[in-house]
Amino acid sequence: MSSGYPLLILALGTLGGIGFLALAARNQVADLKGDPERSNLIKDHGGPPRPNMPGTEH
Repeated sequence: MSSGYPLLILALGTLGGIGFLALAARNQVADLKGDPERSNLIKDHGGPPRPNMPGTEH
């Protein structure tokens, strides 16, 4: 076995492991939200937007 093959196997295994962990995290977030189409964790980011500071109206 050439010295390059173990390194290639290790690199591909690392990339595969990272991909697996990313998919698992995405599925966990989708399960927490109950909505697999959206990727952020919180459905409603707080309340309505704050009003503009005085003097910043355009």
